[in-house]
Amino acid sequence: MATAPSATDSQVDLLRSTVVSLVRRDGPDLTARQLAVFLTCYLVEGGHTVRGLAAELDVSKPAITRALDRLGEFDLARRKTDPADRRSILVQKTPKGSAFLRDIKTIMTKAATGEKKPAATTSRRAAG
Repeated sequence: MATAPSATDSQVDLLRSTVVSLVRRDGPDLTARQLAVFLTCYLVEGGHTVRGLAAELDVSKPAITRALDRLGEFDLARRKTDPADRRSILVQKTPKGSAFLRDIKTIMTKAATGEKKPAATTSRRAAG
């Protein structure tokens, strides 16, 4: 006898659907750590620093630096010296990063409602 999926199963499936859609689309292909840093910077209020992100995510500062290097390559975030403390580096949002966050929200909404992705979207596998 099959049981109804639990809320946790539904959430995990939503995560899977979202990640699969992100992998299939053209654009940045982020690791879990890079995505965690990106989402923390964009969704958690406050001025984010390498030290603060490392503490928030419970990972090393070099790991945060590597993730920010990659986010910088994609122009999803940038670093700027803190004018109040020149030893500290602040992480800033970018217009491209804000657009990426909107894309993630759209993908998640479509996955949550069971809506299929538009046919006009080309996947990397089909294009390459």
